[in-house]
Amino acid sequence: MGTIRITKQFNFETAHALYGYDGKCKNLHGHSYKLDVTVLGTPINDPSNPKFGMVIDFGDLKKIVNEEIVDAFDHATVFNKNTPHSELGNHLAELGHHILLVDYQPTTENMVIDFANKIKNRLQEGLQLHSIRLRETESSFAEWYASDN
Repeated sequence: MGTIRITKQFNFETAHALYGYDGKCKNLHGHSYKLDVTVLGTPINDPSNPKFGMVIDFGDLKKIVNEEIVDAFDHATVFNKNTPHSELGNHLAELGHHILLVDYQPTTENMVIDFANKIKNRLQEGLQLHSIRLRETESSFAEWYASDN
């Protein structure tokens, strides 16, 4: 049996601000993120298994990514908790806004590292996270590859 890569795409809306940045992105702004998650494995070769022929059920991958990333980040505002932005975040949270305080600068690069770690921890034995692509705009994205890490 061959090794196969399975990819599922996700979309979510998130706002962020980059503390200390020397350009426009220091201001609060948002993106329509597009996330591609690729898992590597061999199809299940047991005819008695309801997932026979699958590397991973797309529904199972969707559940993992939704629980770890989409549900948390969709329509949230993300700030680095180690910057003065956390004060703004706490104030907005008190007003009922969905705020995430993370321990990193919320760039696309750092988000993709965070997402990779979250997904890797949830994959069943025999599956490997191959890559993640997080598209911030139509022309800008960050990629994480297992082979590079």
